[in-house]
Amino acid sequence: MDPTRKDLVINFITTNDITGGNSGSPVINGKGELIGLAFDGNYEALSHKLAFDKDLNRTICVDIRYVLWCIDKLGGGSNIINELKLMK
Repeated sequence: MDPTRKDLVINFITTNDITGGNSGSPVINGKGELIGLAFDGNYEALSHKLAFDKDLNRTICVDIRYVLWCIDKLGGGSNIINELKLMK
């Protein structure tokens, strides 16, 4: 639950560069904390193999809190959640 939005955050966008095979790669914040997983790129990022355009290229990420929620609530994996060191 995001305290600002008072809702579950599912996705967010970054200016990271992504290429085929990067799906599922960790997205790390400035503190070295896992905040999400790379999911896909936008249409404008298709040309990234020729040139990265910082104004257009975007990476679509899934928020790690949503991944954990899915593991717990949909997958019944609370035992996995209990073994993780989670930061708030």
